[in-house]
Amino acid sequence: MARKRKTSPMEDMLDLVSLLPWWAGVAIAAIGYVVLHRMASPVQVMTVQPGQVGNLITHTVISGLATAGQYIVPLVGLVGAAMSFFRRRQRTALVTDVAQATSANALDGMSWREFEILVGEAYRLQGYQVTETGGGGADGGIDLALTKGGEKFLVQCKQWKAFKVGVDVVRELYGVMAAKGATGGFVVTSGRFTEDAKAFADGRNVQLVDGPKLFAMIKQAKQSIATKAPKPTAPPIASVSKSEIAPACPQCGSSMVKRTARKGKNAGDEFWGCSKFPACRGVRQVS
Repeated sequence: MARKRKTSPMEDMLDLVSLLPWWAGVAIAAIGYVVLHRMASPVQVMTVQPGQVGNLITHTVISGLATAGQYIVPLVGLVGAAMSFFRRRQRTALVTDVAQATSANALDGMSWREFEILVGEAYRLQGYQVTETGGGGADGGIDLALTKGGEKFLVQCKQWKAFKVGVDVVRELYGVMAAKGATGGFVVTSGRFTEDAKAFADGRNVQLVDGPKLFAMIKQAKQSIATKAPKPTAPPIASVSKSEIAPACPQCGSSMVKRTARKGKNAGDEFWGCSKFPACRGVRQVS
């Protein structure tokens, strides 16, 4: 899959930091500034012995680099953290949009970068740890590396709409898997595979995931997460014991109220007394 060419080391560092969680970028910025600020203290000019000239030059160079680095490193960390946060939201939005779509045609309008992000999230939802390798170069075009249960899997993403993914792509992945000792691999495309590609993958630890299969995988993963989410429960209804329900007076039928005996052998005990007391002296025991 094609890649945007990097134009500077700064761009490489930003891309690397953006692959980390956003809080890691903030930590890099804070720690980098503190460490480099201490190293950037100016060198005191004093009488130098002939054998100390080399050390003085070294300290001067380190101090100069630290002076510039105390601003560059925090900048890279904070910008990378912002990129990481933005990408996290982009991933969530991509998965949500596809999961809410009605057909796999939702994959057709994506750029290669969006498609790669979507594939990574699809496997992350299945419990894999996902590392974006960047594709191309010495890794044989591998776009994602997955780990789960101590096993490693490799993924090639092909956002090809005009033609089918052929057997050469599957052979390439299979060769890289053997070289890197991967347990298995996936070739994922928004389109389809040729019959030769399917025949080569059959019986090997390479799975071919076309557009409809990827679409179904995302919808199933999102539905599984939704069903596992805790459902809000209604507050419990306080139960009322029979002893709290006022009975009717056995003499006049009026409602009764709970009272406490003050005198006699039952002093301190509760009982039901007629609400019309003293006109009515009906009583009941509290059950």
